[in-house]
Amino acid sequence: MNANDFPPDFVNEQQSRRQPHRVTEGSPVFGAVGDSDLLLKDEVYKIVGCAMEVLNGLGHGLHEKPYENALVVEFGLNSIPFAQQPRYDIIYKQVKIGEYVPDLTAFAAVVVDAKVIDAITDHERGKMINYLRISGLKVGVILNFKRAKLEWERIVLTGADLTANRR
Repeated sequence: MNANDFPPDFVNEQQSRRQPHRVTEGSPVFGAVGDSDLLLKDEVYKIVGCAMEVLNGLGHGLHEKPYENALVVEFGLNSIPFAQQPRYDIIYKQVKIGEYVPDLTAFAAVVVDAKVIDAITDHERGKMINYLRISGLKVGVILNFKRAKLEWERIVLTGADLTANRR
């Protein structure tokens, strides 16, 4: 098992904590979460907008690296501060045991993971939670460029998840 894999019990526990996201306009809770309640809402909006522009420009189904590199170009054109493949130490019991190198970080606050996969699953969500714990950041965005319509998910590290050893 490597540092990015989770046992099924961990993923099941994380899923049980998640609130259902099937809110529709007819639902009594529609609009209950204020715009200001979403952590880094504007930043994620800009990142997803750049990803849509990249998908429209390149098309779908290439390998992941061209999408990552195109996001770098798009972030630059939109004056979004970013780092490509920053390095974060993985610490276990005060010992460095490896490194985590995300595709991108944007606004020095959001981990951006470009994927070309059939669908975003609990596996990718679990990995993103681990990435957030390692990096000390609280928000991640998984972008899937497999299809003509961008699939994306915003992952937020909650207080219950903040058990990472940070340097």
